[in-house]
Amino acid sequence: MEYDFSDCTLCPRNCHADRTASVSLSGSGQENPYGFCGQSSLITAARASLHMWEEPCISGNSGSGTVFFSGCNLGCVFCQNFEIAHGNCGKNISTERLSDIFLELQERRANNINLVTPTHFVPQIIDALTLAKRNGLRIPIVYNTSSYESVGTLRSLDGLIDIYLPDFKYVSSSLSNKYSHAPDYFEKASLAVEEMVRQTGEPLFYTETGNTLSADEYDDKALLGRGTIVRHLLLPGCLEDAKAVVKYLYRTYGNRIFISMMNQYTPLRHVSGYPELNRKVTSKEYNELIDYAVSLGVENGFIQEEDTAAESFIPDFNCEGI
Repeated sequence: MEYDFSDCTLCPRNCHADRTASVSLSGSGQENPYGFCGQSSLITAARASLHMWEEPCISGNSGSGTVFFSGCNLGCVFCQNFEIAHGNCGKNISTERLSDIFLELQERRANNINLVTPTHFVPQIIDALTLAKRNGLRIPIVYNTSSYESVGTLRSLDGLIDIYLPDFKYVSSSLSNKYSHAPDYFEKASLAVEEMVRQTGEPLFYTETGNTLSADEYDDKALLGRGTIVRHLLLPGCLEDAKAVVKYLYRTYGNRIFISMMNQYTPLRHVSGYPELNRKVTSKEYNELIDYAVSLGVENGFIQEEDTAAESFIPDFNCEGI
């Protein structure tokens, strides 16, 4: 896909950054010239492996074939993948190499290809997917995102993405501004999810024997072949906004989406400037959110067991598989 990386507007930040510049920042004291995401036009990825910790219908028994891209266009202060989001690790690869990675993950019996934080590399991903599909890529493609997306960028993916796996982090603009420097988050995320649901339609699942199941027929052994799962990570002290997120999603989409409510928030060292975030979510907070979702009528959803908050959910970004 042809794209002018010298004037980048792939995401709602609209940085107009020149991501084609060749700049060495080592010891220079310069700010990163590549815009908010901090990435040049070269694909940078930090890990490609089978991942077992997604929702059961994504990971299944053999794992989701995750590709973790470096950089991020949202930059939450509490980021659980801080190392890669801030571009502190990763390896530059070509479009052809990315295409090969997709095929290698399929050969390892991945249930799907899971593109994690892909927004700022969408043009190259389109080319890599097109090439991989030409060379035999058959498994579903998952787009795993913060939802801080431009609708135009998402539309360029129409027909290539089978499953959208977006976060929906906030309704409150004060929270989104404080923790993600994005006061317009709800506006942009709501439009983005609307486009995702338009592309994927009603959820469809399949069994190991190849039978197709609707959302009403889904069981815990089925894998998602098409659809949208919207995640919400409950943050400490943000229960009321979490309820607002679930209410908005259910009132807007009903059973056309699955809502995944997560309690795995882990306070890492970089939240030291935000003492209210420097603790785990309590069982009381999380159970109240689940009870609220049930009271609204939410049936298509995922919840996590207690004590899931742990750094073990955070992979080692050592360029495995890259």
